[in-house]
Formats: sequence, structure tokens, C-alpha cells
Amino acid sequence: MFSHKLKNFFIKNNVKKRLSNVKHATSSEPVQSIGIIIDERFLNELSGLIDEIKNFGFNGTQIEYVVFKERIKKDETFDYSVFSYKDINWNGRFLPSKVADFCLKKFDLLISYYTDEKAALLLATHCSKASFKVGFSEVDNRLHHFMIKEDPKHYSVFVEELFKYLKILKKI
Repeated sequence: MFSHKLKNFFIKNNVKKRLSNVKHATSSEPVQSIGIIIDERFLNELSGLIDEIKNFGFNGTQIEYVVFKERIKKDETFDYSVFSYKDINWNGRFLPSKVADFCLKKFDLLISYYTDEKAALLLATHCSKASFKVGFSEVDNRLHHFMIKEDPKHYSVFVEELFKYLKILKKI
């Protein structure tokens, strides 16, 4: 338990240092692929969130997601990609895993669907190669190109606002 909190502290400090000199480069390309990093607390909203995105003309093959779970039991299995602190070393680097592959993938849009600044979620968002990152306003503003102030339980309002601004920015 103590080592878990200590590791979280070191990873969070590592991410904060990296964010001090981040330069956001955006692409003018339209959104074709979407990645979602979601905290397990909002897993119930995931299917609704994906359905709302599909209503704007995207299909299931264009959307990928990864779920952060604090602790994964040895015998637990999932139908989706999951990561935890075990997938991160003490230097703040992802070990070879599905989340490492997810972060290296070039998404046109990354949705960071979490409000708590957990080190693993911050690191995944920061390491992502997505060209346009969107998240909630409660999270460090240096991580995202665009932030929306909304309750994560209201995923339909979040998606509606997101696509309204994506149209204004000529991303869709």
C-alpha cells in the first residue's frame, strides 16, 4: 500500500516536470480515429459515450479505448483493454503492454474521460501521440488542447459540446 502511494507520487511529479515544457502541435486534419482514456469510475458511462460518438457518424472501428483500474486482481479478466500502476515503471514509462501500444497510436482525437488527477491517467494522456486532445476542465490544462466543463455523468452533453466545437474548428 505504501509503495503504491510512493510510486504514484513519483510518477505524478515526473509527469508535472514533463508538462512544464510541453509544446502543443495541432493538426488541421479532420478527425478519423478516436481514442478514449477512461477512469474505471466512469466505466458505466462508456457505452453511452461511444453510442453518442457513433451518432455523429463514427463507427466502432474508428473508436478505441483503454480503461484505468487502480488494482487488478490476478484472476480478473476483461473484455476490454485495462491498465494499472503495474504497467508503469518507477521512472514514469509504460512497460510493454496494451496501454503502451495505445499511447503510441496516432489518433486524430483523444478523449481523456476522467476528472481526478491520477498519475497513471495523466501519464497516458501526456504520452499519447494523438494530434488533438480533449478533456475535462478539472484536469491540468497543459495536457489538453481543448477542455470542457461538464459533469462526466452527463456524457451526452459532453459529446454534444465536443462535436459543436470540433465543427467550429473544422475538425469534422
